[in-house]
Amino acid sequence: MTTEQIKQRIETAIPGTNAYVLDPMNDGEHLQAFVVSPAFEGIPVFKQQQMVMTAIKDIFQIVHALGLKTFTPAKWSEVKTQYGF
Repeated sequence: MTTEQIKQRIETAIPGTNAYVLDPMNDGEHLQAFVVSPAFEGIPVFKQQQMVMTAIKDIFQIVHALGLKTFTPAKWSEVKTQYGF
């Protein structure tokens, strides 16, 4: 599964979401995802991440590790430069 396919799956599962899925080691197994959604407003981070993981749970047959960070749109606008966006 490509990073684009994972991105699309997250964005389809959580409408209004922007997902950025990266493969920094270029191995297809150690990925990073930054997920920004207004659906995360007022929801604890662990539940935000649970929403994302539910959408992509089947990829872990292929992906070894996923670094996942979730943000509300307001928080993302504050921190995105820290992550190179």
